[in-house]
Amino acid sequence: MRSDRMKKGIEKAPHRSLFQAMGYLKEEIERLIIGIANSANELIPGHIHLNNICKAVKEGIRMAGATPMEFSTIGICDGIAMNHEGMKYSLGSRELICDSVEVMCKAYPFDGLVLIPNCDKIIPGMMMAALRLNIPAILISGGPMLSGRFKGKKVDLISVFEGVGKVAGNLMTEEELLELEGCACPGAGSCAGMFTANSMNCLSEALGISLPGNGTIPAVHAARLRLAKVAGIKIVELVKKDIKPRDIMTIEAFKNAIAVDMAFGGSSNTALHLPAIAYEGGVGLPLTLFDEISERVPHLCNMSPAGYHRLEDLNEAGGVYAIMKELSKKDLINKNCLTVEGRNIGDILKEVQVFDYDVIHPIDNPYHEKGGLAVLKGSLAPDGAIVKRIGVSKEIWHFTGNARVFESEEEAGAAILRGDINEGDAIIIRYEGPKGGPGMREMLTPTSILTGRGLDLSCALITDGRFSGGTRGLCIGHVSPEAAEGGPIAFVKNGDKIEIDLIKKSINLLVSDKEMEKRKRSWKRPEPKIKEGYMARYAQMVTSAATGAVFKK
Repeated sequence: MRSDRMKKGIEKAPHRSLFQAMGYLKEEIERLIIGIANSANELIPGHIHLNNICKAVKEGIRMAGATPMEFSTIGICDGIAMNHEGMKYSLGSRELICDSVEVMCKAYPFDGLVLIPNCDKIIPGMMMAALRLNIPAILISGGPMLSGRFKGKKVDLISVFEGVGKVAGNLMTEEELLELEGCACPGAGSCAGMFTANSMNCLSEALGISLPGNGTIPAVHAARLRLAKVAGIKIVELVKKDIKPRDIMTIEAFKNAIAVDMAFGGSSNTALHLPAIAYEGGVGLPLTLFDEISERVPHLCNMSPAGYHRLEDLNEAGGVYAIMKELSKKDLINKNCLTVEGRNIGDILKEVQVFDYDVIHPIDNPYHEKGGLAVLKGSLAPDGAIVKRIGVSKEIWHFTGNARVFESEEEAGAAILRGDINEGDAIIIRYEGPKGGPGMREMLTPTSILTGRGLDLSCALITDGRFSGGTRGLCIGHVSPEAAEGGPIAFVKNGDKIEIDLIKKSINLLVSDKEMEKRKRSWKRPEPKIKEGYMARYAQMVTSAATGAVFKK
């Protein structure tokens, strides 16, 4: 047993004494010891109930004859961190979470590991740790929030963000917004649409590191607790069979995950997190791979924010494996990939069916012939940029507009709220990338206000920052190289023509090479926005969004 390093032999008597000081029996210490990384806190709706999930996991571990030992990690709610300095720290927390799980598992050589995240950067951070450590591991999330109801319609957090823009555009009263904010998020769980947290939790199933149902069973359903107990039992099986994360999350598993991502129209942040997770396992996952898979995988689920359906609907329709069942009909899923369930994907799919073809369209009748995300390249983004293509109305798939340049999210948000943005504007928000932000903030506030004011069909928003999974419209993020690295986005001026073509997958700044060289020579790197503490160090170590914003080796 790996845990023998801290408990076996006469020289470990002091160690056993310390375990006994915490109430562990001799018999408990002698068993397999399973570490539990629990990210419960009182600051995130998706994490407020994770202690209950953890309790169920412990029960499963004990049922299987092993001993659970829990430790904690940090977690940030992107919704609450949005549109202020706090969002600069969100992406950076991914690396801290990964590191914290690593140091605990090195200090305490657990035989196996259960990861309990639910939101935003906590999910990828924990999966990164699983691959880095490569000890038997399983992920069990807290599950999605149920959708709210407002005037007879389903709503979620994004409805509230867009409501701010509607109030500014006189399309909703302040009283209605107050009523909406009280019912849009009805309880525990990760926000109800296919935003970043739910995208990543669903992709954990496709990667094989979590059990079927992990991404879609609602947080408040008893089935979630039952799944947590099964996860506790399964981790002991994984330890006994010596099945490790790198046996499961192979390059073929990542291709499966990207295919599922394209089919359900996931958050553009998946193009940031999947490469970072793969990187920890020594697997290369270039943006070109996302593009290749997007070209051949159809879009089967129209989830919020692009569509009406929420995670509870997908769960009732059969869940992530039902999507994979449809994709497998055209050999778009590798069935040989191993999972923590103990079987390969092909064996599991034999027992799966689609229960609602309105939620999961048949593969021969997709919403769109091609997948949810697209990688754009051109003179404005030589190393690439990301757009959630299925969230963009086809009437603006070809767009030419005049640049309106802002040096921060706050400047752009204030201008949109004031009504200073006009139809045909190409809003540029720069110095918000991994280095320049630092921390690559999400731009949900300006995009939501833009949508709320009815400008999402006539304007583009382009940034070296990123977007929430709740963003829709012609919103292009991850522009690389970023402005702080001297990328072309740093040299855009007000009035420049910007051309975007989602069919050709191009994004170009219509300025001559001679003029660009002149602007480049006169450019000076701005002072760092944060000069001390963790994010100052982060800015020195982080790489481009095009490579997953991982740390330099």
